[in-house]
Amino acid sequence: MESASATLEIRDEADAVDAICAANAKGVSCAIVGGGSKARLGRSAPQAQTLSTAALTGVTLYEPNELVLSARAGALLGEIEALLDQNGQQLAFEPMDYGPLLGAEAGCATIGGVIAVNASGPRRIKAGAARDHLLGFRCVTGRGEQVKSGGRVMKNVTGYDLSKLVCGSYGTLALLTELTLKVLPKPETECTLLAIGANEEESLALLRRATATPCEPSSLAMLPAGAALALDDNAAAVRLEGPAISVTARRDDLLMRLALDGVRFETLEERDSAALWREVRDAEPVAAEVGQVWRISVAPTEGFAVVERIRRAGVPLLAHFYDWAGGLIWLCVETTSDAYAAVVRAAVDVSGGHATLIRASQETRTIVDVFHPQPAALAALTRRVKESFDPAHILERGRMRAEF
Repeated sequence: MESASATLEIRDEADAVDAICAANAKGVSCAIVGGGSKARLGRSAPQAQTLSTAALTGVTLYEPNELVLSARAGALLGEIEALLDQNGQQLAFEPMDYGPLLGAEAGCATIGGVIAVNASGPRRIKAGAARDHLLGFRCVTGRGEQVKSGGRVMKNVTGYDLSKLVCGSYGTLALLTELTLKVLPKPETECTLLAIGANEEESLALLRRATATPCEPSSLAMLPAGAALALDDNAAAVRLEGPAISVTARRDDLLMRLALDGVRFETLEERDSAALWREVRDAEPVAAEVGQVWRISVAPTEGFAVVERIRRAGVPLLAHFYDWAGGLIWLCVETTSDAYAAVVRAAVDVSGGHATLIRASQETRTIVDVFHPQPAALAALTRRVKESFDPAHILERGRMRAEF
């Protein structure tokens, strides 16, 4: 996190135990940093010291035939993806690289950071989120206890699924030391069908129609004019993946099903299709703008209505686009001290979603709740979970909630 005064290098779990136990004894708080690409993600809450997992590198197990990989938390995401690519495999949840959006270099993300923030990309709508691919992990809790959870296979059992708790906890529960992930074969090819020329609401409706077909789209995004690939008009983008013969047949079927007066269709072949979805994955249409960035999650049917409420309230939008068939909205707004938080969240609350302030100054992220306020019952449960892992609030104190 920002402005931590000292950095301790964590070389193994024993180092993590010693550092966290010492922090507990002194009552000092700790930030956890891997590659640093997400250091400006979350509330601005400077800690007394930083625990760096950058030395926890390396893949510890990879069995391509079993579709399983284990790596230490500081292993670079790019190195893991390169290894998988050599074997025709991938992380199907398509993790986002937050670095460029938050002012850091691209390619700095570690696998521990990916899991800590549940970083998931456009394919989530079909393949699931990062937490759905986490088979197991090793960590050291805020109590200084070593924990091993899960294993190398996905089992349908009743019990405590700790993976769902630590994934997306932003380091507030434990310092992750090793992750075991399910990997999947890469598709033989892909293409993207663009429906161009409809207005924003009609384009989103086309995406929802695509989800109701048997054509099995893996990603669906709505890109306003100028948002990506220099498109000069609104475009609804549908990605199809799989064997070449299947992709072509499904593309042709989808063309017939989505035909609409005044809308023209174009196909992006494999290379251009992949480039488009990298832009969508890393939120490039809003990252390029100078302003504050919100990430809003709602039901796909509510996406357009939420943006319209924000527009009508007078919030100056610099750029926006929709992913997940309208269920994920990225907004860049003109900079102001409060990032228009009250207006944005009021618009979202009507639809029952949540809004997260992704990019803003340190000062704004100190005074504004970065994460959507929780109902009282959920907030109480969140506190109990935090205190079961980290009763003294040693790890990432205040990063998610001001009170802990």
